[in-house]
Amino acid sequence: MSEVVVDVFAAAHADGAFVLDVREPYEYVGGHVPGARLVPVGQVPARLPDIPRGERVYVVCASGNRSRVVTDLLRRSGYDAYSVVGGTSAWIGSGRPVVAGQHPNAA
Repeated sequence: MSEVVVDVFAAAHADGAFVLDVREPYEYVGGHVPGARLVPVGQVPARLPDIPRGERVYVVCASGNRSRVVTDLLRRSGYDAYSVVGGTSAWIGSGRPVVAGQHPNAA
């Protein structure tokens, strides 16, 4: 299992990393990492073509449990994927910004 702490993730995010949020839509709308793309955990297998293969993928959920499961699936499928330890909760707890709404960068 490959995991990264929120500070490592934040540096990658600042460089434009692909962020996959695997929470449910109501969780995502309530607040998400800016730029994160929503693919609920149950939809990931069917939506693998929507996830880029040629770049590192950072997977977030609320606390890190669902993201570990999805990261394992992605890695078995040939993706360079990493679960963010503590998920969106760690991101928020570190004082970093969140975006509310259904769009990745909605205000």
